[in-house]
Amino acid sequence: MHALIAQAEGWPISVLGGGSNMLPSDDGVPGIVIRNLARSFVDDGAGSVWVETGFGYQDLFLKTVQLGYRGLEFAVGIPGSIGGALVSNAGAYRSNISEFVRELDVVWNGKRETVGAEWMGFKYRDSVLRTGEVTNAVVLAIRLVLPRGPRKASYDEAREYQRQRISKQPPSPSAGSFFKNITDFALAGTLVDLPAPLKEKGIIPAGFLIERVGLKGFRIGGAAVGNRHANFILNVNGATATEIRRVAEHVKLTIRDRYGVELEEEVLFVGDWSRFSAN
Repeated sequence: MHALIAQAEGWPISVLGGGSNMLPSDDGVPGIVIRNLARSFVDDGAGSVWVETGFGYQDLFLKTVQLGYRGLEFAVGIPGSIGGALVSNAGAYRSNISEFVRELDVVWNGKRETVGAEWMGFKYRDSVLRTGEVTNAVVLAIRLVLPRGPRKASYDEAREYQRQRISKQPPSPSAGSFFKNITDFALAGTLVDLPAPLKEKGIIPAGFLIERVGLKGFRIGGAAVGNRHANFILNVNGATATEIRRVAEHVKLTIRDRYGVELEEEVLFVGDWSRFSAN
């Protein structure tokens, strides 16, 4: 209802779920910020579930595996809501939420409608909600189709993913993985220390390049590149959003100068950044 009214009045809308993987400006967010607390879940018993977008991403895995479904094991340890996961087509370990989405309940252009998954224009860590091809749209709920499978196998797989995350990712506050991985076969072929499976696919983890240029621990104010995992920009001492973004800009410039490629943010910059300067 709030989204319908805001769209009818032409007000900018920002929907906040868990608040992960986003960096709000120090100058605030114009328009209306809607906190999404809609968390209904319905199972049709035939492999299809409807879930509102305020539902937690990890909670969705736990709920579905209890019902005997598989497929979302990779979501363990990923914070935030279903809505946020849709915006950036969140995933890990070669899986993404887009694989399972079939329909969406959306408020768009002042009306509510059901659309197919193609409406989202899903790509690697991307969708029309990120690119701006669709503006002021709000996704209320989604329908997913999931395969059946044994619970023990799902739990075992999820535990292994969680173990890997705990061992690799820093515990300090952050917005999560900051940059998207790069696909560049030519560059991958020149990196002798890149693991062979990644080299064959032309995939270069952003953290691999950041570590390679010696930026682990690089710091501006209270923001620093992670020492455990270089693709995390950490709040180590009361960092401002501006300091975090300045660290990100320095990382991007260093990688561009060294390798001739442009890192693209996975983290969303939200709000009024018109006064931002990288210096």
